[in-house]
Amino acid sequence: MNSIFFRIYGGMLLVLVTVSLLGLLIVQMVNVARVEDYRERIASGTFRLMADNLQPMDQSERLRALAAWTRLIGVPLELAQLDDLDLESNYWARLIQGRVLVRPQAPPQVRVYALVDLSESIVLTANIQRISEQLGRATLYLITDELVRYPEEAMPKRLQQLRREKGFGYPLHLTPIDNGDLDLDQRRRLEESDTVMALGPEGDSVLLYVKIPNTNWVLGLGPLYRMDPYPTQLLVITGLLVLTLGGLLIYLLVRQLEQRLRTLESAASHITRGNLDTRVSTAGQDSVGRLSRAFNDMASHLQRLMRLQREMIGAVSHELRTPVARLRFGLEMVETAATDEDRKRYLEGMDGDLSELDMLVDEILTYARLEQGAPALTLVATDVPSLVDQVITELAPLSRSISLEHVDQTQGRGTQVAAEPRYLQRAIANLISNAMRHASERVLVTTRVEHGRCRVTVEDDGPGIPEAFRERIFTPFLRLDDSRTRASGGYGLGLSIVRRVLFWHQGRARAEQSRLLGGAAFILDWPSRRP
Repeated sequence: MNSIFFRIYGGMLLVLVTVSLLGLLIVQMVNVARVEDYRERIASGTFRLMADNLQPMDQSERLRALAAWTRLIGVPLELAQLDDLDLESNYWARLIQGRVLVRPQAPPQVRVYALVDLSESIVLTANIQRISEQLGRATLYLITDELVRYPEEAMPKRLQQLRREKGFGYPLHLTPIDNGDLDLDQRRRLEESDTVMALGPEGDSVLLYVKIPNTNWVLGLGPLYRMDPYPTQLLVITGLLVLTLGGLLIYLLVRQLEQRLRTLESAASHITRGNLDTRVSTAGQDSVGRLSRAFNDMASHLQRLMRLQREMIGAVSHELRTPVARLRFGLEMVETAATDEDRKRYLEGMDGDLSELDMLVDEILTYARLEQGAPALTLVATDVPSLVDQVITELAPLSRSISLEHVDQTQGRGTQVAAEPRYLQRAIANLISNAMRHASERVLVTTRVEHGRCRVTVEDDGPGIPEAFRERIFTPFLRLDDSRTRASGGYGLGLSIVRRVLFWHQGRARAEQSRLLGGAAFILDWPSRRP
């Protein structure tokens, strides 16, 4: 089944596997760094102490010291020239700064480096396979040799100085020999200058003890913890478990999304088959919820357009039938006309019918352009009072019995508003023409531009509009009095065009009862500047 959700599942699975592999790689790198840091912390204090002790010695003294320490530690110690070492620049810098380096060699060996004398470029080196008890014992003896040079009461302070200066990576402490942590056998061995090894409290560490000669102090080293890298098997099992649970959670989340989108797909299919009443649930504030609301709005708009289309087709058919019938009748009468005067009268009537058809088609095309989508509006600064005066001047000759008046209430303030002059003029002309058809004697047009809005009111002294019909009259092809409308002209599209023009100007057209003249009052209201 070709589904986008399969690709989503596959992509998420690929991402999870990639992240898991990267996690394993990072863990391996962390293990390497942890092992290197552990080795340096264990070896740093001991080798730094030996290197510092070698620094003031001459060549023969250094050789004797190396031989003694080699027997003590059980690891061959050597002196090498700094230039003979094959080290990268960053290791060189660390070595010159006085740090002890531990570099991996052929497993399980590591090589330790400690700078003895920078002026002579001498480095103490040793190959170590593992940190043994013997190395720990040698460390204790080296520290003891350093402490016996000080009075007994100054030994704890000197020990802490050694730990800070030499960089020991584990605890060092002095305790009295009668400390309760040591049993009788351990105390006896310490009195015999032996080294005692004991397990830590949790059994996961080692402590080493040695008694400082001719004192009551016992030097303790540790606890030393074993370096355990993160096990790869456990990480793999954990990764698989995380992948499984994560995949299941993602599936449940995406599955719900898939079901909601399939509901939308099903609703779209129903609309395609003509069931325009189909709607979907709009629960939720997420993207799918917003998409569902937009889908329902689209379906409602589509349903309204289809209804308007059917109404327009029926209404247009009805409107076309009368002039076409008159044209057919005129053609028949022209053929049977007895005199030239009769033929001329019939031809003039046919010309009037053609003009009526032309006006009807123009109204229908104008309304269609405004209804189906945003027309190409070119908003320019328009003087509304001047535009109203122009419309009145053009319409005044059409009905000499009606008085057309214009009152501008702007009171000298700016009358320029953002508008499309061609469509706005058409809307105002439609309202004034409609008022002239129904007025008894007087039509009043009022304009006002203030507080960021423009308002045009067209009032007449006609019969007015019942309140129940004040909203319906903006419906295409709707006329309250069909016979009177036919007698006075009009097709029921003028007010619909007015409302659409104001809609695209982000305003509104409405009908009320005129307070001044008693008839109908049509009000146009829109912002003087586009937001």
